[in-house]
Amino acid sequence: MASEATHLSVEGPHGTREVRISSPSRVMWPDLGITKLDLAKYLAEVGEAFVAANGDRPLALQRFSENVDGEQFFSKNPPRGAPDYIRSVMVKYPSARSHPQLIIDEPAAAVWAAQMNTVVFHPWPSRAEDSDNPDQLRIDLDPQPGTDFDDAVPAAVELKAVLAEAGLTAFLKTSGNRGLHVYAPIEPTHEFLDVRHAVIAAARELERRMPEAVTTAWWKEERGQKVFVDFNQANRDRTIAGAYSPRALAHAPVSCPLEWEELDSADPKNFTVLTIPERLRTTGDPWADFHAAPGTIDQLLQWWQRDLDSGLGELPFPPDYPKMPGEPPRVQPSRARMPE
Repeated sequence: MASEATHLSVEGPHGTREVRISSPSRVMWPDLGITKLDLAKYLAEVGEAFVAANGDRPLALQRFSENVDGEQFFSKNPPRGAPDYIRSVMVKYPSARSHPQLIIDEPAAAVWAAQMNTVVFHPWPSRAEDSDNPDQLRIDLDPQPGTDFDDAVPAAVELKAVLAEAGLTAFLKTSGNRGLHVYAPIEPTHEFLDVRHAVIAAARELERRMPEAVTTAWWKEERGQKVFVDFNQANRDRTIAGAYSPRALAHAPVSCPLEWEELDSADPKNFTVLTIPERLRTTGDPWADFHAAPGTIDQLLQWWQRDLDSGLGELPFPPDYPKMPGEPPRVQPSRARMPE
């Protein structure tokens, strides 16, 4: 018996492509009844803005065996049978291994990824042709238990001011959950470790200005009820959900770019797979001019050096990273204080 399948016409820079969608009626978000075909149509509708934000970058696909409540896994290299408009690029991982990683160049490629049961798209902050040097500085404001989206809002506003003092223009999006992501376009002249240090410098400056509300403490037991500035998202092969990417949560939210003027009244629950296409049609893309005037991280690196000179050193790396120069011990503080 022939399996259920359909084809979706997807417009793009090379004309119309017919993308096959198998099991189009598979429900991906059970609470809302949003199907695999609905997801594919969403990506086709937002395709231009999606590719502008996430295209030409090494990409990890967060895929699901059935639906967002089921098993998931990450896919990086193109699987066998990928269409000829799906390309890849060799990238280097923290282990020093190299491996091909997916690239999306047009809306049909994103729709093809939905055919592969992709829900969340995780782009690198660097371009395919220069993957070692990020052209985006990204800062993840992550509300800790006892805090919420409303607590991240003033932190984002102050972070915008911090980055402006460092000569950078800040762009904003919801995380798709409770947090906010603040980005700044930068010239791709520094490698990942330098950009990480720039992020730490900005995070420490934000923490100085909002010590009761913001923390850079890596260990959860030290964060308290504050907004954590997740500096480790700036590391090589560490990614966050891309702009306009759906998230694997029950209400089908989307990581949605915002104008700064929208922030005070924004409710992240309103930005979903069902609402974003109309939002783009009526209000446009807040990130349309994202790369118009990239800045440099030179000032932030001066702040990093200033903090080093005053005794503030390197911060912990993720546990799967090799031990890094100057890194403090990878043991949570409460265990380090335990008696022998």
